[in-house]
Amino acid sequence: PIIKRNNQSIGHWVLVILTPLPMKIILATGVYPPTIGGPATYVKNIARRLMEMDEQVTVVAYAPRGPVEEVPWKVVTVSRRGPLLRWWRFARALKREAKDADIVYGFSAVSVGVPLMMARLKKPKKILRLGGDFLWERYTDLRGKKTLSQWYAARPPAMAILGRILRSFDHVVFSTWFQEQLYKRVYPRLPRHSVIENALPHGELLLHVRHEPFRLLFLGRFVRFKNLRPLLRAVANLPHVTLTLQGEGPASRELSQLAQKLRLKGRLTFLPPVHGEEKEKTLREHDLLIIPSLTEISPHAALEARSHGLPVLLTAETGLGDELRDGMIVAPLRTTEEITRAVLEAEHHYEVIAQKSASPFQKRSWEDVAREHRALFQALL
Repeated sequence: PIIKRNNQSIGHWVLVILTPLPMKIILATGVYPPTIGGPATYVKNIARRLMEMDEQVTVVAYAPRGPVEEVPWKVVTVSRRGPLLRWWRFARALKREAKDADIVYGFSAVSVGVPLMMARLKKPKKILRLGGDFLWERYTDLRGKKTLSQWYAARPPAMAILGRILRSFDHVVFSTWFQEQLYKRVYPRLPRHSVIENALPHGELLLHVRHEPFRLLFLGRFVRFKNLRPLLRAVANLPHVTLTLQGEGPASRELSQLAQKLRLKGRLTFLPPVHGEEKEKTLREHDLLIIPSLTEISPHAALEARSHGLPVLLTAETGLGDELRDGMIVAPLRTTEEITRAVLEAEHHYEVIAQKSASPFQKRSWEDVAREHRALFQALL
């Protein structure tokens, strides 16, 4: 509150209460529900919490596969047809929606970062969130086998492209200290940056009792850096184990062909992505969530599983901090032999692992994450 003297009447005072105007925030993302993926989940949750804080939110996204549900914030979708035309369409949408915005918050360095450079917006502060690495993921799509750390250690030429995109932003938000430290080493001209970790939301903690046969679960995108081919071969080595692959992605066909070659019929199930109560049911019905990625910076599926007490077997190169990783098993999972060995070890100690996974943990809500973002946005304005 600010108290001002009334100019027309000496000795009288007028109490003027100034309330801050809502910020206009544009969340620009490459994926949005019902398309699955970490950024899609993140954008939806952050949009909801910022709206509850009375901020003005608009989402600009490439068109998802399937209808967009009705939500209280504005959603603008852009066709993803054409590798260059879609950038132009996205830039045009940003020019229209964000010309008077306070913040443009991007969720992809390339598919959002390049159109944002093309849009040449003057007013809004431009912020990039990094929970993955677009160029490394494209390298793995071409059957590259290096982890994220190994790829950067080789100093790939693509670094120069990403470095230029990063410098076009006013601030970079990392989801993990692991990625922040890696980028600080390899990008000496990195913009101002901070770390805002992902949410570890509340769920119904359930003590899991192992099934016979032992039920493995993978949730997420079927892409090459997830390292799913060695996982299928490991299951072929473990006749007493079943595997459910729940998700979608460009590697679906080759995984299906490999499953036929390995004769996994009856022990491998492909299911489409699900949300809400259906996902919770899936988490209850399995014994172990396995994430054998080459690198997994900040896996939402692992955090969801932990919040419901499902044991998690997670790849060794991960960005999750100690608190978020609490109750999970972290092990080398790059090769068929490593995955086979880790699954057998988890089976052998399952009761102890299940008890630890069902124990209480330090919760971090989406409200906490949204408040940290709001404080950052206000500090930049």
